[in-house]
Amino acid sequence: MASVKKRPSGVWRARYTDATGKEHARHFKFRDNPRDPENSAQHWLDRETAKLVTGTWVEPKTAKMTLGEWSQTWLIGYATNRKSTVKSAEVHVKRIQSKFGTRPVGSIRPSEVKNWMAELKAEGLADSTTYGLHRRLSQIFSDAVHDGIVPRSPVSRRTSPGAPKQRPYVATTDQVWALYDALPDHFHPVVLLGAFAGLRVAEIAALRTNDVDFMRGIISPAIQYPDEPLKTDMSKTPIPIPHEVALELNQVPAKWGSSTLVVGAFGRPVAPYTIETAFRKARETVKGLPAGFRIHDLRHYYASLLIAAGLDIKTVQARLRHASAKTTLDTYGHMWPDKDEASRSAVVNAFRARPTNRQIETR
Repeated sequence: MASVKKRPSGVWRARYTDATGKEHARHFKFRDNPRDPENSAQHWLDRETAKLVTGTWVEPKTAKMTLGEWSQTWLIGYATNRKSTVKSAEVHVKRIQSKFGTRPVGSIRPSEVKNWMAELKAEGLADSTTYGLHRRLSQIFSDAVHDGIVPRSPVSRRTSPGAPKQRPYVATTDQVWALYDALPDHFHPVVLLGAFAGLRVAEIAALRTNDVDFMRGIISPAIQYPDEPLKTDMSKTPIPIPHEVALELNQVPAKWGSSTLVVGAFGRPVAPYTIETAFRKARETVKGLPAGFRIHDLRHYYASLLIAAGLDIKTVQARLRHASAKTTLDTYGHMWPDKDEASRSAVVNAFRARPTNRQIETR
């Protein structure tokens, strides 16, 4: 229901009812004044009812909410995720609030988002950081749309800076063993677990002796440092290892009687930071390794071993414990052997199967 009526005071009262049955009204000096449409009752009413029809109407009080206010509300709901995931979101939200925090959520335009991406790139931020901020802003606005804060999101593929496309550096086997030799004995499992089982550094630091079946050669990751759930359910997938690797891994707990496979100089569990510090020192002694080579990059070596052995995409996904095969393909698709010759051979075989005495029909 919508109407425009003149009040006894001489002002015009425009009113309408929203989808929930709530009435909204405003008073204007003119009923319909083309010269001053913003002070026209009919103009306002037409605009609001059009929003109701097209599904772009937003509660007036809600429309005044700033992006800073909404992002804080959004963070409260996001807090159900893992602590490390929430911490990353908090860092992103702080940066987003510094740019758009005082602005009403619905006032932000796609062009402003795109310009902000250009500004971040000009600052010298890594492509992955800029892309991560864009994805976070997209999450925040998508939930704002779902919650009825705004009718549509200004964040889309058109405003995206593009996903970073960097091929990971794959160490050679000689470099892997050089890293192994450069580390103290109690840190040897770091290289073994990264390069031959594909574990992440937080998983390596937390891996306990009872998470490994040394007889059967199976690693079953259960937690990450300090005592947090794994990244995904897929991360719990058991990893088969050969007998030789199992024997090497068992040397540290056999010597120290420790509960974890990686220990410090005094046989006690250590944090990822301590492991990474020692790894960086060892890395500097290995010829050819890039300055930014990380423990995580040993996973790339592990992936290259599996792919070179001829394992299919689903098997490699399972060994790396990726949540989807798409992640595996996006990261390592270039490592699979070129299929050009195989496709040529398939066509050649069809040609060779052609009958030699084939007759051509004529009309």
